[in-house]
Amino acid sequence: MIGVGKIKQYSNVLDKPLSKGKQEVSLSAFAFLFSELVQYNQTQVDNIAELERSRLEDAGYAVGARVLELLCHRDKGNRRETRLLGILSFVHSTVWKVLFGKVADSLEKGTEHEDEYMISEKELLVNRFISIPKDMGTFNCGAFVAGIVRGVLDGAGFPAVVTAHFVPVEGQQRPRTTILIKFAEEVLRREARLG
Repeated sequence: MIGVGKIKQYSNVLDKPLSKGKQEVSLSAFAFLFSELVQYNQTQVDNIAELERSRLEDAGYAVGARVLELLCHRDKGNRRETRLLGILSFVHSTVWKVLFGKVADSLEKGTEHEDEYMISEKELLVNRFISIPKDMGTFNCGAFVAGIVRGVLDGAGFPAVVTAHFVPVEGQQRPRTTILIKFAEEVLRREARLG
């Protein structure tokens, strides 16, 4: 056969290389699946706090752990960040870009506490197509993204409490979503030791 290249046969799916492939998912498909995830979990809980913290955040945590594993293997040659600002920059730029197609709007250090950092997004994808009934109060689907961030940080060795909050913006109908990251004491001690 002239002009036909050799096709490498893989005996096992685990032997195939991890190519980047097509990295986009249809927005309507994602919105539908995420809506179903929220609706299903809503029927399994008694209150909004349990839905946010026990269900959506836990689902996001599993995604975050896998995203970290994939990105470290694919982009970093199995190396991981060891410094606080390095991992925050990795989450703010690399992880956010892989998940949402763009870098997060801002990464800020908290002014009141030394161990707090905030990632802000003007219009977080998981909140874009969600309409919240009045009886659900301040329900924030950003808890899923907070879980992803917590999964990435825990997997990288930076334990933290991560929560999602709405922050009203003057002149805009929809509030901005802020992911608040409060690192464990051990992370701050290790960072001080590394100098």
